[in-house]
Amino acid sequence: MEDRVGPTPRLGMLEIDGARAAAERVGIPETMAELSVFRVLLRHEELAARVNGLLQQLLWRSCLDARLRELIIMRIGWSQAAAYEWTQHWRVARLLEIPEADLVAVREWVDSDRFDRADRAVLAATDDTLAAGAISDETWRELEATIPDELARMEVVIAIGNWSMFAQLLRSLAIPLEDGVAPWPPDGRAPNDAT
Repeated sequence: MEDRVGPTPRLGMLEIDGARAAAERVGIPETMAELSVFRVLLRHEELAARVNGLLQQLLWRSCLDARLRELIIMRIGWSQAAAYEWTQHWRVARLLEIPEADLVAVREWVDSDRFDRADRAVLAATDDTLAAGAISDETWRELEATIPDELARMEVVIAIGNWSMFAQLLRSLAIPLEDGVAPWPPDGRAPNDAT
């Protein structure tokens, strides 16, 4: 197996050419097939296609503001110690020009002054869901006050569920980072490191 950052995946990864061929059979973009997570998921082509469909909806056809989505994902990656999720979405968030300082502040967002009311509402919704399995009434009222579109609020719930599932999937299947990708940008600090 190729040298990779992290453990050996528990289910094994398809070679790149095999992943591309599987992706083509089920309509998954080639760029997704090259990611370690899809090189594992594409062993189950139909399931991978459905997972990809939800990702495509949430990433490219969403009602929810992309910044809010990425804050949710980064908070889940950090809270769930999912290095792959944090690292992949660090790159996505930076491509969206979300400031590096905002992403780092997600780690201890409650004490940060970098977030507006909507940011804080989605971060609170994320923490509520991770801690109690649902968004509290108080946090829901903040979502209603800051995200007027009810479909976008629905997507907050779905995004939290989706990327929580991804954090579990990535950790449970021991998905490694792609070659040459350093974990936990920008500073290598992981959730279990001393502060």
